[in-house]
Amino acid sequence: MTYIAKPKFQHPKSPENSLGLTERDYEGAVSTLCAGCGHDSISGALVKACYELELEPHRVAKLSGIGCSSKTPTYFLGKSHGFNSVHGRMPSVLTGAQLANRDLMYIGVSGDGDTASIGMGQFAHLIRRNVNTLYLVENNGVYGLTKGQFSATADKGAKSKKGLENDFSNIDLASMAIQLGATFVARSFSGDRKQLVALLKAAMAYPGASFIDCISPCVTFNNHVASSLSYDFVREHNESVGQADLIPFKSEITVDYEQGTREAIELHDGSVIHLEKNAKDYDPYDRGNALSYIQKHQEAGNIVTGLLYIDREPSHLCEDIGLTDQPLNELTEKELCPGSGALEDINESLR
Repeated sequence: MTYIAKPKFQHPKSPENSLGLTERDYEGAVSTLCAGCGHDSISGALVKACYELELEPHRVAKLSGIGCSSKTPTYFLGKSHGFNSVHGRMPSVLTGAQLANRDLMYIGVSGDGDTASIGMGQFAHLIRRNVNTLYLVENNGVYGLTKGQFSATADKGAKSKKGLENDFSNIDLASMAIQLGATFVARSFSGDRKQLVALLKAAMAYPGASFIDCISPCVTFNNHVASSLSYDFVREHNESVGQADLIPFKSEITVDYEQGTREAIELHDGSVIHLEKNAKDYDPYDRGNALSYIQKHQEAGNIVTGLLYIDREPSHLCEDIGLTDQPLNELTEKELCPGSGALEDINESLR
């Protein structure tokens, strides 16, 4: 992977957050992706979201698999931890890392091929176990690194740049995440920066597996008229369930709660998502309603974006299995190996 460092120069009056960091401090290397790639817009949104959340970069771990999408962690949070894993195997590596050190904030970056094909089983088990992470899929419907074959998320009947038609039904990852038990599910578009930044901030502040399926057009292989994941198509068929914003818990919360138009969703750290409902019949707390709403609009050829489903009272893997509050990688040998007496007590409790 080519690494091109960015110049360290920045304007001396660049705005800083409370940590004394500017947005430049959350950037990474220069992108080597195609000019105009939606993935770069997602990287930029992540930079802005982390800056506004005032995250300490060294307290964040980025993990990815293989593909154009899995290159992008190089392009944001250059001072954080990172691990580029095997194709489709990012979820298990991330799960193990979090069990070893739950004090870090984890971002798993994947693609439609990396998740919906070779990594489908890994994705399913991370979601059903509710691992505390932001799982972000940069979805362009093609295998960009291997010259544009259809991926499993490409719509049936969609045409490739060469005119070939996709014969198979697509996998809707947002619907699948809801069915698997995810407690935070959203979909966005790389070209909608305002919505994407708000959803990223909310997902990173949420306890449990936060899943975002982000439509990210491939400008080289999948941005033509017959593509259902092109910039023009998504802009024309974007059915937003609401405009979201996140107010951090440190800020004073003042908002007009008009009946039927705005919903305030409090997260575990006191932060509040404000969901302004364009679709007044949409309920983000209703799992069944979310699935039927997505399917109804999918059949009409529309792509539903926004916060699709959220659980009011979530838990996550570390809580569910009773993991110690102290990270496992900080436990001493004495704590990890308490002796034969402790082992006998455990065995006795199982008889």
